[in-house]
Amino acid sequence: MEDPDRPEMPLAEVPDQILVERAIDGDTVAFREIVRRHSGLMRAYVTRMLSSATDADDVVQDAFVVAWRQLPSLRDGAAVRAWLMRIASREAYAVIRRRGREEPIEDRDFSTPVDTRPEHVAIRNARLAALSDALDTLPEAQRRAWLLRESVGLGYAEIAAEMDLPVSTVRGNLARARASIMIRMEEWR
Repeated sequence: MEDPDRPEMPLAEVPDQILVERAIDGDTVAFREIVRRHSGLMRAYVTRMLSSATDADDVVQDAFVVAWRQLPSLRDGAAVRAWLMRIASREAYAVIRRRGREEPIEDRDFSTPVDTRPEHVAIRNARLAALSDALDTLPEAQRRAWLLRESVGLGYAEIAAEMDLPVSTVRGNLARARASIMIRMEEWR
């Protein structure tokens, strides 16, 4: 029963755990808020994995369809972000497997820089290409841990849950990835 003296909290301020509980009960408005909160982060992560905004949009949409169906299996509603990232990651890897090959770095579409003078664009694109090359040389576990930390902003425990690894292994993978990237990016310092 609602307390008439206490106004209802705006949906944007409701914790993820409560939204998940409401969505499990069939509340599509609560699920829409979950989508609003987490789709941007998922899209950024998947776009980096696939190098295609169009494919990323499809993957994120598919991930939310899977999430809606599997929502009752989520044990901790407060961990919905990490859970959604795992689903998006699995969906993205399925797309990569279907492609059968990686796109060459030359075919990747880098974001348009604010400063459009040719010399700045060339330098920025060369720096991004060098970073992409450095990431491509990393073992899969190191690259994935680095992307989840640096691109998505997940914490060590969330990355460990996403990758199904101990936190200590995640720390080691990140340390090795950062060291390797620093060496490969030395000329850009």
